[in-house]
Formats: sequence, C-alpha cells, structure tokens
Amino acid sequence: MTDSHPKAPNHNPQSGTADPANGGPASGNPEAGAAFASQAYTAAAQEGARQEEGHHATAPRAGGTDDAAPGTDALAAAEAEKAEMKDKLLRTLADMENLRRRTEKEVADARAYAVTAFARDMLTVADNIHRALDAVPAQARAQMDDALTALIEGIELTERDLMKSMERHGVRKLSPEGGKFDPNLHQAMFEVPDPSVPSGQVVQVVQDGYVIGERVLRPAMVGVAKGGPKPAPAGQANGGTDGAA
Repeated sequence: MTDSHPKAPNHNPQSGTADPANGGPASGNPEAGAAFASQAYTAAAQEGARQEEGHHATAPRAGGTDDAAPGTDALAAAEAEKAEMKDKLLRTLADMENLRRRTEKEVADARAYAVTAFARDMLTVADNIHRALDAVPAQARAQMDDALTALIEGIELTERDLMKSMERHGVRKLSPEGGKFDPNLHQAMFEVPDPSVPSGQVVQVVQDGYVIGERVLRPAMVGVAKGGPKPAPAGQANGGTDGAA
C-alpha cells in the first residue's frame, strides 16, 4: 500500500537541500531548493491520492447484491409460473367434472325418452281401444251372450296389457278427474257450472293424458267446474291457525 506521507524526491536529509545530481537545484541556492521540494511533495501527494482512489474503485462491494438480484427474480418467476399452472389444473379438473355430470344426465335422458316418438304413436291405439269399450253401454253388456262377453273381456285385457307395457317404459296415464286443475298437465276444454263443486276442480275427462318420465307426453283434455266455493288457502286449511299466531 502507498505511504500516505511520501517523502519528496531528490532530497538529502543531511544537508537539508536538494541534490543537484538527481535534477534538483544547486546547494548554494536555498530558496530555489525550498520551492523545488514543495513542488516535488505536491506531485507525490497527488500521485498517492490517485493510487488510493484506484484501490477503492477496484474493491468488491460487500454483500454481493449484484449477484443475488438475478437469482431472486428467477425464483419469483418460478413461483408465479407454479401458481398459474396450479390454477389451470384446478380449472381443468372442474371442467372435466362438469362434463362428466352433463354426460351422465344426457345418457339418462336418452334412455328415459328414447321411446317418446313410439309411445306417442301408441297413444292412438290406446284411444281406439278405450273408445271401443265405451261404445258398449252397461245395459247392452248385461244382455250379451257368452261369445260377445268374452270378446269384450278380451279387449279389456288387451287394454290393460298395453298400459302395463307402456308403464314399463316410463309412460304413465293421467287420472285427473276429481282433482285440482293443473295447467302443466291438463288442458281445459270447457267449464261446467256447478255450485256444489269447488271452482277449478276437474269434473270430466274428454281425453286421457300421458306423461313419460318428468315430461308431458300429451296433456289431458278436461272440463273444469265453475261457480262453486274456491279452495281454502294452505295457511287457512286448519281453521286459520296461522293467522291467529
């Protein structure tokens, strides 16, 4: 390391004057020697300062922050990529679960309603059998011989077997007579004035209705009572206890 107090060159410590052999002034001129010594000391001090600045400039920084910054950025980028990939994975799993549920529902609906068109065509057969049986009045049946009675019984058996076969495939017959009119299942064809029957009650069935699964295959065509007392609300069915409370 450079000495912080360099000695002036060309100086003879015994004589106190600069040495003329090394480029200094003659020993016979004390003032010139003093000026030369001052200049030489100043030059040496400046050279020492420059060397000291160079030493500080080339010294490594403490802590190594320049080397740590790239590693920190790479770690943050990796964590962000990990979070993004996890989010994509969870979204994909949720989409696959929703797709599985939709597929199961579509398969179940396909099984339940695959015979819808065929069942709707079979309703015409059921209607014709029912009309044939209704065409024979009760008095005529009592006077028929054994052959005609067996024929009527055979037609009734065919109708029952047809209904059982349709029920095995999810088709059910509606029996709304005596019940409350439901616009989702029934189609009102006319109104029957009858004060003894609550308004909105089905009093006559013109054509039977059918449902398949949870869907209406054909609404029932009915006649609805009009003019009777309206049904009591659900809250007043037990003597108005809800209003008293």
